[in-house]
Amino acid sequence: MASKFLLLTVFVLDLIAFSLAVAAEHRRSSVSVATEANTKYCAYDSDIATGLGVGSFLFLMVSQLMIMGASKCLCCGRALRPGCSRVWAIVLFIFCWLAFFIAELCLLAGSVRNAYHTKYRTYWSSNPPSCETLRKGVFGAGAAFIVFTGILSQLFYVTYSKTDDGSLPLRQDTGIRMG
Repeated sequence: MASKFLLLTVFVLDLIAFSLAVAAEHRRSSVSVATEANTKYCAYDSDIATGLGVGSFLFLMVSQLMIMGASKCLCCGRALRPGCSRVWAIVLFIFCWLAFFIAELCLLAGSVRNAYHTKYRTYWSSNPPSCETLRKGVFGAGAAFIVFTGILSQLFYVTYSKTDDGSLPLRQDTGIRMG
C-alpha cells in the first residue's frame, strides 16, 4: 500500500520546487547599458533568480530521492510480482527519471547562465557592449518538467506499491515427477 504521508510530502516538495522555478522565471536578471567616464558597460540588476533556481533544483532532488528511497529505486528491493502493474511501474520509472533529468538540467543551466555577467567596458567610439542574459523560458521549461516529474514519480510509486504488495506465489510443482 502506498504511503499517503510520503505522497503528500513529495507533493508539497514538488509544489515548492515549481513555485521557486516560476519565481525564478519572473525574476531573471535584466541588463541595461550604463555610461560612466567615457565608457559603456553592462549594468545588471539583482541576481535573485539564481538562488531561486538552485532552491528549486534542491527541492526537486529531495523529492525524487524520497520516492526512489521508498521504492528502493526499483532495482534493490524484492522481485516484483509479474503483471500489468509491474510493466507500468517500469515504464513510469523510466519516464520519471527522464523528466527529472530534463527538469534538473533546465534549472541548473538557468541558474548558472543567470549568474553569468559580462564584466568588460567599451569606449564611446566603439559599439555598445553585448550584454548577455538568460533566455526567457528556461526556468519555465524547468517548472513544466517539475510538474511532469511530480505526476510521473507519484504514479510510479503507487503502481510500484501495488506490484510490491504481498509476496510471489509459491509454486506447487517444484520438480519433475518420476511416477
